[in-house]
Amino acid sequence: MTRAFRAAAVQMVSGGDVAQNLAQARSLIADAAGDGAELVLLPEYFGILGAQPTDKVRAAERDGDGPQQAFLAAEARAHRIVLIGGSVPLACDDPTRVRSACLAYGPDGRRLARYDKVHLFRFAQGDEAYDETRTIERGDAPVAFDAPFGRIGLSICYDLRFPELYRALGDCALVCAPSAFTWTTGTAHWHLLLRTRALENQVYVLAAAQGGLHPGRRRTYGHSCFVDPWGEVVAERVDDGPGVVMGTVDPARTAEVRAKLPAHQHRVF
Repeated sequence: MTRAFRAAAVQMVSGGDVAQNLAQARSLIADAAGDGAELVLLPEYFGILGAQPTDKVRAAERDGDGPQQAFLAAEARAHRIVLIGGSVPLACDDPTRVRSACLAYGPDGRRLARYDKVHLFRFAQGDEAYDETRTIERGDAPVAFDAPFGRIGLSICYDLRFPELYRALGDCALVCAPSAFTWTTGTAHWHLLLRTRALENQVYVLAAAQGGLHPGRRRTYGHSCFVDPWGEVVAERVDDGPGVVMGTVDPARTAEVRAKLPAHQHRVF
């Protein structure tokens, strides 16, 4: 049964050193848990965001075995929280690519869910160019899981542009969107996409972002957010750099929004 709970989005500026990134995450997780968060979300590429896209391939872990996965399990257990790692590079059959997997762990340290990123980012403008298909093998299914306090939907970054994925998650208490939006696309679309996914599904959205300058001079937008089912930004980190954004997922608020505007009952297709 869904109940109210505190959720936190951790903003980071990850680099190419996994150990250093995990140390940064460890401190921020402790801050969030200390402030009462029962669910903590880390951003996409929390464990490695190197100068080259192939850096994550070199850091690939076998499913169920590796430093990033061990870290998530240990931190979830230590703080008795649900901890969601925005993306972990997991090995696949293609040695030149990885699966970008969002992994959720429960308060006992056991894994609750794995979602492999379905929509892969490709963007080109001037000197700025990205193509995740070169180093990532796409996933093929939406994933939501039952946490002790409610159902949680998973997505990653570029997924935000595809509303059909969020419809497929079903009725959730919270949808998570760990991200590493570029400065260019984030400035243009970040808040618009988060608020739209929240209001059209009448669900809370928690977005943990990378926010700052990374190796290779890649700049991410930041602005980690907590958005309510009415599409209002309840909490936001407006500064670059590491930090924590907190909010309360309140089922009474979700019920209020759905009662006064029963859009789900009005769907035709």
